[in-house]
Amino acid sequence: MAEYTILFGVALLLDIIITFRASRLWTRYSHYFPFCCSYPVTHNVPIEVVPEGEENENEENENDDEKQFLVMEEREAKTDKNNDEQSNARYSLLLRNYLIVYLLARFSDWLQGAYVYALYDAYDYPQHLIAVLCVAGFGSSMVFGSFVGGMADRGGRRRFVVIFSMIYAASCLTKHFRNFHVLMLGRLLGGIATSLLFSVFEAWLIRAHANAKVMDKLSSSFSTTGFGNSVIAILAGLVSNKAASHGKLRPWDASLDTKEGMFFVDGYLNPFDIALLALICCGICATFLWEENYGESGGKENAENSPKWYDGLKRAYKTTIRNRDILLCGLVSSLFEGSMYIFVFMWTPAMQNLAKKEEGLGEDDSVELPYGLIFSTFMVCCMTGSSLFSIVAERMKGEALAVVVFAVSSVAMSLVIVSSNSNVTFIAMNIFEICVGMYFPVMGTMKGMIVPEDQRAAIYNLYRIPLNFIVVSSLLAHLTATQGFVAVTIMLVTATFLQLALARRRLNVSSLADMSHLQSLAMNTAKIKL
Repeated sequence: MAEYTILFGVALLLDIIITFRASRLWTRYSHYFPFCCSYPVTHNVPIEVVPEGEENENEENENDDEKQFLVMEEREAKTDKNNDEQSNARYSLLLRNYLIVYLLARFSDWLQGAYVYALYDAYDYPQHLIAVLCVAGFGSSMVFGSFVGGMADRGGRRRFVVIFSMIYAASCLTKHFRNFHVLMLGRLLGGIATSLLFSVFEAWLIRAHANAKVMDKLSSSFSTTGFGNSVIAILAGLVSNKAASHGKLRPWDASLDTKEGMFFVDGYLNPFDIALLALICCGICATFLWEENYGESGGKENAENSPKWYDGLKRAYKTTIRNRDILLCGLVSSLFEGSMYIFVFMWTPAMQNLAKKEEGLGEDDSVELPYGLIFSTFMVCCMTGSSLFSIVAERMKGEALAVVVFAVSSVAMSLVIVSSNSNVTFIAMNIFEICVGMYFPVMGTMKGMIVPEDQRAAIYNLYRIPLNFIVVSSLLAHLTATQGFVAVTIMLVTATFLQLALARRRLNVSSLADMSHLQSLAMNTAKIKL
């Protein structure tokens, strides 16, 4: 069996080192690590010989010029410093307010994830009905999510974050009922809420950066958000595990038998109750901490010209089909995130199968694995990826970095397929998780630059249609672990080539823009000289 404790320690140590390198502390203590620092190269400058008669006159002129230059430089430095301080203050306030709301939403989502299947199983539902409930959630996200994004662009993103909190809270309440139809309603509501969670929050953040005039800090915001999400995931895992073990699932009416009760409490329901409280706090914080923002045309329609509910989806579809960059970006994100979901479904049976082979057990035998430790290791690696993005993004364009992330992910998943050693397989899985941690800030930054503001939430939800189709298809196909990882590898290789095509288009456009800018500067300089 794999050395999970040792590998967790190695992952944690690597995360500490990379996080320190990406933090502000590095600038303060980097002089203690000279082998990691780069110093500017000094060049020998030829000394100009000045005739003796002109030396005094030149010195006086140079002194006057130098004084004027120093005065102007001091004024500019003060102005720049004031502007930087104001910009940093706006950015810090924006990021703080966003993280409070977003991390509460993610905390509620992570709390529920581990216990949905366990709760349905405790209600004595057969496997095929549990599968129907799971597919219904993703199907709901695929159908309803396709147009709620457009409604959020027009109706206000903060308003729809509050609506998200209400819908997801209602979904949590349905879990208390041992009734298939009520649970199905909860899954449908959960699918709608998930669509809003993965579109409206990000759309609000990008628009808020534009309004605050701090778009240059968008990559840093996505990196911080990804890191915080990983920390929250670990915390939610610990809290939900403790809460679920507190008490046993039982009917509200203690006189009723477990199979007779309709409304249940305690046990696996405790994480959902904590999620409910987190969602209430999320909605309240969004109301008081966030300013409302819209798509470019949002909030301006009058009653006569008010668009229909499906207009946002229609416009988003046309925009995506007509713009190749938007289309490629959507295909890439759907393929990678689809592979991520399949990985979540398949890593447990894959590790179980390897453990059984190494211990000489049969297929029908059971094997115990430290699932909590494995999940924590994955989340630590996600944090490492988020921090690593902050370092690499300073040296590499996002489009090119995404190609590397997808290529490394493809290699890692290929290694999972061919490996018969649990340690090698687990290391490969953690390399993939590091890539996942890098993916979200990379893709968030790219989508922020590619997707038009007036249709952002609508197009983000449009991206989730093929994603949910991939997930539903994989659930209905009943793939084995090996088949699942083969599908994941194929999707990642395809995403790599599509991202390569997108990077070539985007970087060529950037180069042309730089060339035209340089040409205009040259022409202006020539005019001044004339």
